Amino acid sequence: MKPVLALVGRPNVGKSTLFNRLTQSRDAIVADYAGLTRDRHYGNGRQGRHEFIVIDTGGFEPTAETGIYKEMANQTRQAVAEADAVIFVVDARAGLSAQDHDIANYLRKLGKPCVLTANKAEGMQEGAQLAEFYELGLGEVLPVSAAHGQGLRTLVDRALEPLNLPEEDEEEVVEPGVIKFAVAGRPNVGKSTLINTWLGEERLIAFDMPGTTRDAIRVPFERQGQKFELIDTAGLRRKGRVFEAVEKFSVVKTLQAIESANVVLLLLDATQGVTDQDAHIAGYILESGRAVVLAVNKWDAVDDYQRQQLQRQLETRLTFLKFANLHFISARKRQGLEPLWKSMLKAHQAANRKMSTPVLTRLLQQAVQFQTPKKSGMYRPKLRYAHQGGMNPPVIVVHGNSLEHVSDAYKRYLEGWFRKEFELTGTPLRIEMKTSTNPYADKD
Repeated sequence: MKPVLALVGRPNVGKSTLFNRLTQSRDAIVADYAGLTRDRHYGNGRQGRHEFIVIDTGGFEPTAETGIYKEMANQTRQAVAEADAVIFVVDARAGLSAQDHDIANYLRKLGKPCVLTANKAEGMQEGAQLAEFYELGLGEVLPVSAAHGQGLRTLVDRALEPLNLPEEDEEEVVEPGVIKFAVAGRPNVGKSTLINTWLGEERLIAFDMPGTTRDAIRVPFERQGQKFELIDTAGLRRKGRVFEAVEKFSVVKTLQAIESANVVLLLLDATQGVTDQDAHIAGYILESGRAVVLAVNKWDAVDDYQRQQLQRQLETRLTFLKFANLHFISARKRQGLEPLWKSMLKAHQAANRKMSTPVLTRLLQQAVQFQTPKKSGMYRPKLRYAHQGGMNPPVIVVHGNSLEHVSDAYKRYLEGWFRKEFELTGTPLRIEMKTSTNPYADKD
């Protein structure tokens, strides 16, 4: 699974800027909890062959006992609990503060791998200006500039070093023929109830975790001779001084479960509608290339007006998942579960569909004959043939000339042709354009 790095520090030291640099994007998963105005942000990063998850946190005040600062401190503690390593960010220009000492004392007690980095260090020498940060007792101070992208490669290498990651990618050993279904969604949408209904027993129960690790629950399951693994990413409650009265669930474990699954069931709550968190999780599923099925649970608990409102929200907020089948169910009353299961199987089949080169090329030529791509300047893209470049998700590689001028709208048009012919319902489809090179271009 992907290692997790948490960014921790007092306010205004540049954690969010560093987060955006590491993830190469401003798009992030947001863990939104009712009543909290400062949330943890999650994003994907990559350096070399190693991928990782980054958690951005608000300003950390470990000694805060009241108000929003206490809630922000709780969020940071949760991020640290989920992380494999911590990046402690201090401000090289503002210098050392008492709050930095409080954070360092907290991190030392945890004993987790920790890298101390001084941000905003552009143009500064590594001598006396950084010496004061050694008082924190966290070892070497690594100078970086998140704003200018300086020192970040060394920072990531230092953070990942104690985790002993394999040099070569190691795939998880999975029993042949086992299909892995992950049930994802916000807390209390009925994920565990749905899995219990499928299993026919109370296999998953609500309980208090004594520790801080929250693993996705994996349940072997067999149905009509086919072996499955059901992955429940349910929200777990932990009562205690740290997280009292705040329902928590591990976003990290949800993201890792999505990565390891063959098909993801995104479960929504009919009584709450489509929230920002639902849209963020859906976006992550799409980005991961996983086959997906949408299901709205507790459909029996809403009236006609609420159903109409919910359907409008689905059309507007989750329009990028229009290729996925949608089901309205009641896990508690066992309504609509059989069609839902069939859709999940169809999505898995579609994600692993084999598409022959002659059929793909014929479809491509038919699509071009029906509607040619727009001319760009002096050139009109010429699409010659296509072949399959991968599965789960399916990848179709189109070859031709001047294909860099093919618009996104035309790619979506081609996607429609391929989806209809091969019944690619429930899976993302990626179309790659590969332009042929002119062998005489560099010759006189």
